Amino acid sequence: MHYSKCGGLNYWEITKNIRPRQIYKDADALPLKKYDVIINDFDSITSLACKMQKVHSVQLGHQASFISQATPRPEKKSLMGEMILKHYATAPKNIGLHFEKYDSFILPPIIKDEIVQATPTNLKHITVYLPSFDKDCLEKAFNKVSDVHFHWFLQGIEFKHTIGNITYFPVNQKKFNESLISCEGIITGGGFETPAEALYLGKKILSIPIKSHYEQECNAAALKKMGVPVVYEVGKNFNEIIEKWLNLTIDYPKMQANNIPETLQYMFDTYRE
Repeated sequence: MHYSKCGGLNYWEITKNIRPRQIYKDADALPLKKYDVIINDFDSITSLACKMQKVHSVQLGHQASFISQATPRPEKKSLMGEMILKHYATAPKNIGLHFEKYDSFILPPIIKDEIVQATPTNLKHITVYLPSFDKDCLEKAFNKVSDVHFHWFLQGIEFKHTIGNITYFPVNQKKFNESLISCEGIITGGGFETPAEALYLGKKILSIPIKSHYEQECNAAALKKMGVPVVYEVGKNFNEIIEKWLNLTIDYPKMQANNIPETLQYMFDTYRE
């Protein structure tokens, strides 16, 4: 993915890096023929390789849940977005992962062991992870909420340091997990894994889906149904939105963690059919 400065996708950068001939060469070169079944998580080259080499595959992951029309969508559907979700990485069988069981083949999200085994605390900071936003887009808004401390995980930060009410962190999974486990709430995009982990921990969430990113818009629609506040535009009053969000009392549904042995057994039973 290539992002614009403040919360969107840079489609020109994405498009100019696509190499169709190389995709086919890579798919043809993948050594799949000795396998009985391929488990694929929305990878287009693997999906294409399975078709070219006539190897059975199962699509296992979040994107597989969008095969079902019962999975939440935004009010305004995107024809292109629906085509990508349907055709980008197809498979004969699908096992979806999502926040709720919208269909018979959709199961709970896989939550990392560090999160499942953690004891959540509240040290009153707000964790921030918004990779589609540059520092200049949000810093003033965070500074205006001066009585709140932010842990901001940001690309381009080389070492942890604090300026005012913001502690800047390099993007680091271990440190991010620690911050999430001990935060009051998290401001993040419209992804799947991070909101699922936050819901599992019982943390407050403010979601800002990436502009024109259809999957994130779909996830945001699902989060809204669960009571999670969603912001589609970050303007001059973003600090007021943060303050209002922090004052909200929301009873989020308890998120289950995926039972991985059961999911694998379901997959093998489905494959045998």
